[in-house]
Amino acid sequence: MNQRQEFQQFFDECVGTWVTERTYHYLAVQEVERSRTEFVVQSIPLERKTQVLTDNQYPVPAELTDLPGYHLAFETVSEKGERVAQSLNMLFVPQQEETEGLLGDYLRDRAYEEAKPIVSKFRFNSQNRELLMTTTYTRVVSVDSITLITPNLRIRRILNYRRPPAGEPLQEVVLVGFGVEQKQ
Repeated sequence: MNQRQEFQQFFDECVGTWVTERTYHYLAVQEVERSRTEFVVQSIPLERKTQVLTDNQYPVPAELTDLPGYHLAFETVSEKGERVAQSLNMLFVPQQEETEGLLGDYLRDRAYEEAKPIVSKFRFNSQNRELLMTTTYTRVVSVDSITLITPNLRIRRILNYRRPPAGEPLQEVVLVGFGVEQKQ
């Protein structure tokens, strides 16, 4: 199986309904929060893929029909009873193949931290089935990892860094999140 087929298989196994138990560590205020998220991942048609590209002013790739594109809808309830619901469309555009996997752009019609279209970077490691997504927001840089352990179990890790000045490395971690995600 080639890298792109393994990448597509990863997403094929991610389609469905998932329940996540997460723990967030807010390091700046030394606070820990637990939450439960229920979410649904569905494939999107060609028209929606095109719309995600248009929303991000991104050129339409020749292989658009083959690119992984998904609709994600979720609702999170914190242990304090706070609720957050959101839905968005996403598209993954591979740019480069490496020995272990793929690198490329990850586009969304609505970002998690900021309600606007955004282009991020992804790296998919086919050896350990990890999808690593890096998004630069206004105040933070979010590094989000999804590792598919089995078709029904994923491990999630989120690191948010205070956004450094341009050209500077990521250093100050402000949030660490861990989650166990199980397919229903």
